[in-house]
Amino acid sequence: MTGSLYVVGLGPGAAELQTPQAFSALAEATDIVGYATYVARVPERAGQVRHITDNREELVRARHALSLAASGRRVAVVSSGDAGVFAMASAVFEAIEHGESAWRALDVEVIPGISAMFAAAARIGAPLGHDFCAISLSDNLKPWDVVLARLHAAAAAGFVIALYNPLSKARPWQLGAAFDLLRILLPPTTDIVFATAVSRPDEQIHVATLAEADPARADMRTLVLIGSAATRRIVRDNGGVWLYAPRGAAA
Repeated sequence: MTGSLYVVGLGPGAAELQTPQAFSALAEATDIVGYATYVARVPERAGQVRHITDNREELVRARHALSLAASGRRVAVVSSGDAGVFAMASAVFEAIEHGESAWRALDVEVIPGISAMFAAAARIGAPLGHDFCAISLSDNLKPWDVVLARLHAAAAAGFVIALYNPLSKARPWQLGAAFDLLRILLPPTTDIVFATAVSRPDEQIHVATLAEADPARADMRTLVLIGSAATRRIVRDNGGVWLYAPRGAAA
């Protein structure tokens, strides 16, 4: 087969946070495949074909991209942030595992990107300086009970937690439910960061305590960081704060 498939992480938003490797893969592609919001972030190029699908059609999108590649096309499947973090890389490999045997001969390359949790952490200081985890609050692909069990385990273990997909129009209650659980497990002074549209013109960073954290501050563009007992807050001269987690956090 002469076709190829790139699974590209576009980074959090700003063009300067997209890697040169991602930029090159997008420039070489004959076809761009992805959710409309992410495809719109790719500059249009003459002769390049754009294939747009609904956000919930990940496996359909992956199979379509693999079929295009199998026909000899150079295909780029795009995701925001890093393609391997709650994004299209796993969908592509799931489609390969259960799909046509010929797809296993394709040249498939995952192009990493800067994930939202790293971009958000950099804006506020170094809150991921010791052990941390990422949890998606979406229950589209797993039961809500599983989400709560993982959140409980992570908070009880002292991890800093990055919450992806905190809420949407179809799921407006889930971040509030997550905060209700965390208020049972963590001190009310625990630091909470709402990082919305990081690196984009409408970026907003808000730091609150768990006691005062308002779920309404979040939307699907928001990454929510939950601090741990080891998280430290430095008040800046301008009234802002830095958060960091010491590397030598105590048990």
